[in-house]
Amino acid sequence: MDKLIAELKRLYLLVDQECFPAGALTADILTQHLGGEKTSAINLVSDNGLVRALIIDFNRMGDAPALQHWDRLCGVANALQDQLGLPAPAVSISGGAGYSLWLSLETPVPLNQAQHFLHLLRRTYFPDIPNEEIGLRPDTLTSTTAELPPCLHVASNTWAAFINPGMGASFADEIGLEMMPPYAAQAAFLEGLQSISDKQFTQAINIMHPPQGKERPHKAAAPAAHASPAGLLLKDATLEDIIHHLHAKNIEPTFRHVIPKDSVF
Repeated sequence: MDKLIAELKRLYLLVDQECFPAGALTADILTQHLGGEKTSAINLVSDNGLVRALIIDFNRMGDAPALQHWDRLCGVANALQDQLGLPAPAVSISGGAGYSLWLSLETPVPLNQAQHFLHLLRRTYFPDIPNEEIGLRPDTLTSTTAELPPCLHVASNTWAAFINPGMGASFADEIGLEMMPPYAAQAAFLEGLQSISDKQFTQAINIMHPPQGKERPHKAAAPAAHASPAGLLLKDATLEDIIHHLHAKNIEPTFRHVIPKDSVF
């Protein structure tokens, strides 16, 4: 669990993070949350109004095609990387209504700036998705919290968890995982991800909303080589691709942690 907690802190958590209903997010509360003992919702906004974790939810409606919400997520995730030059986001299954993209900011920004960025994304890349099928957090005063994966979704009694993007379509008919995901696998899905730098964040805003007198470019400059780790772009993946990617992280497709072949006993 220590490795997973370290990755969550590196990417998403703020100093002196608050959570509900407990108050301060202590090490014990986080451990209970990740272990399924007591699910807490973290406040994405600090006491001084700063944000570093941005979330886009893609909800499946009852009569919608099975893969519609996944296809929409893929389109937005690829636009973040291909059009805006941003690092690959994390992907989670919510345990409730669908999928979520998790964006990490290297430097926390004021709430109004985070909201501006999210609304620019919506206006630019997914303006036609009905409001009930999309969620932006933090947005209004009623959507500034999130249950950080992995955790037990109380209403459905299934697990929210980070997933391998190449396997995302296989969860289209699921609301969550029936069993608690291994900590090692969850940490492995996060360890290759990078936070959005200050320069990348500013560049993305300027691409979506150019300064007066400048035209919006058709495509952002190609992201740096480290920005989109191999295997994290949300494109079609063969079974062989998925197995190779998981084995590279010492994870079998069954999510059981495997020991490297060169280990010595």
